[in-house]
Amino acid sequence: MSGLKLFNTKDGVTEVTPRLAEVEADVQDLIEAHMETMLGVRFLASEYVIDCVDGGRIDSLGLDENNAPTVIEFKRGTDAGVIHQGLYYMAWLMDHKDAFRNLVRDRLGASAASQILWSSPRLICVAGDFTRYDAHAVREHRRSIDLVRYRYFGNDHIGLETVASVTGQSAATKRARRRAAGLPPARRRDGAMAELAEAVDGALLGLGDGVTRVQRKQYAAYQRLRNFACVCPPQQTKLLVYLKADPKGVDLVPGFTRDVTGLGHHGTGDLEVQLRTERDLERAQDLFRLSYAAA
Repeated sequence: MSGLKLFNTKDGVTEVTPRLAEVEADVQDLIEAHMETMLGVRFLASEYVIDCVDGGRIDSLGLDENNAPTVIEFKRGTDAGVIHQGLYYMAWLMDHKDAFRNLVRDRLGASAASQILWSSPRLICVAGDFTRYDAHAVREHRRSIDLVRYRYFGNDHIGLETVASVTGQSAATKRARRRAAGLPPARRRDGAMAELAEAVDGALLGLGDGVTRVQRKQYAAYQRLRNFACVCPPQQTKLLVYLKADPKGVDLVPGFTRDVTGLGHHGTGDLEVQLRTERDLERAQDLFRLSYAAA
């Protein structure tokens, strides 16, 4: 379970007594207004009407940091049907890719629409609470699902806490991994950098139970609801990792860390970490933890 993260929505003093929203729409409206900050998802549409026999309205639609289609469903309290409802809408979304692609093009432009990550659609359920059966159920599905508990603290703060987070794997991804597993190590990737990449993968996944990995062609994203690290494929002599840690709060070391704010690169994050050896990985551990905490 990821720790509670508070978001200040106004100026004021936080009250310590947590509470639920008066109505479900209050939570939805607040998170939609700050969706990228809170969930790492770019807002696309609210109360999106789907055209099928049974009908329905998707609470919110968005595109996450890795360009994955994202369905967000809200419940004021505990509702056993929120996961199944969200999965129903996700299935509709995957059967109507053109409609979603057009929505992305209208809201975010043609470039974003051409880069949609169809292999990893996400469902984020935001509710007052979940049962242990909910947490178990998401682990039995093949989709990427996040269960997020909310609480209001006074009138100025809302807290979000990830109860469960699972990354689904597409059939294509599984086939690719099976093929890679059958190849000799030398053919998979070059020795030392391949070993370093595996060590980095283990270090990032080991930061907490809620860490999931999303694979894109240009990078692998590690997230706890939002991205906190992106690892690019190994180069000949180094491995590049991009973190969400604030470069201004880090003592930058030439050849090891670099502020890439405003500079184009694959993945997300403004702090670039260059890893060449296992020793560099040891030096980077505190930065990994810093970025993990910030997410």
